[in-house]
Amino acid sequence: MPLLTEVALRPYGPADESAALDLINADRMPGQPRATAAMLAEALVGRSRADIDWWAELDAPRTDVATGPGGEVLGIVSYALRRQDDTGLILWAHCHENPVVARALIDHATSAFAPRAVDAFHLTSALTLGLEALPVGYRPATRTALERSGFVGERRWRYLHRGLPAPELPRADGVTVGPGTDDDPFSRYLIAREAGAVTAEALIGTWDGCGALWWIGVEEHARARGLGRRLLGSALETLGDLGATQVILLLDDADEATAQEVQDRTAAGALYDRAGFAETDLLHAYTRPAIRTPAGLAPTS
Repeated sequence: MPLLTEVALRPYGPADESAALDLINADRMPGQPRATAAMLAEALVGRSRADIDWWAELDAPRTDVATGPGGEVLGIVSYALRRQDDTGLILWAHCHENPVVARALIDHATSAFAPRAVDAFHLTSALTLGLEALPVGYRPATRTALERSGFVGERRWRYLHRGLPAPELPRADGVTVGPGTDDDPFSRYLIAREAGAVTAEALIGTWDGCGALWWIGVEEHARARGLGRRLLGSALETLGDLGATQVILLLDDADEATAQEVQDRTAAGALYDRAGFAETDLLHAYTRPAIRTPAGLAPTS
């Protein structure tokens, strides 16, 4: 294959839909649903079933595609301005991890905001199930392009995955399942009680055969009795009943943490490891600081 040396950027158009979906789905991780035309349409206008309030703070996104010498679509990037703090955001980008195209996409979106600060991969788009940050193992060319453009990464999450069902896990007694969050009709709350008192809770969600464990918590007085493992078993069983054949979870992995936070995440990690979850990747969010300008000059719109 000849070395790609020429990349042009132009606005996304309806005729680019098929190529865009191919690019997006080429980056699909285990446990993620395939992106559809409906999901792409939501992402293009800046809507998502997650991080709804944060998306509402943004101007309408702009989406551009990178093309090769023959006009073929090689990459796509979407970006928007958050006016309340005058920060640019690179929302999502895909390019078959071609290093030349990745660099062109990142530099193109970043230059649109200069000299403002720019955040990259900080929000969950409509194209994924809870993928809040860049999976750096799956996306090495995009990671390199960001770093070469002056972005600094911050470790955010461990991305864990396993298949369903999970018949080997115990189940909790006295668990009720009800609606989850108001903004996500596909989520469910699980509540475990003993003698009428709440002892543990979990929030789960499903999307096109893929499940997510958003969080699980056990009251302090009920810990060290295996309740977390039993409620996990009940949560995975419920996901299976809702049609999920696999499940993901994001385990907090921020660079800075208190001693208690480190202890809690270590205990949670051990619970999930024993329950058959495998780490698939690490998720990083990126930031590039504002470029210093002479006094009196303001960023252009």
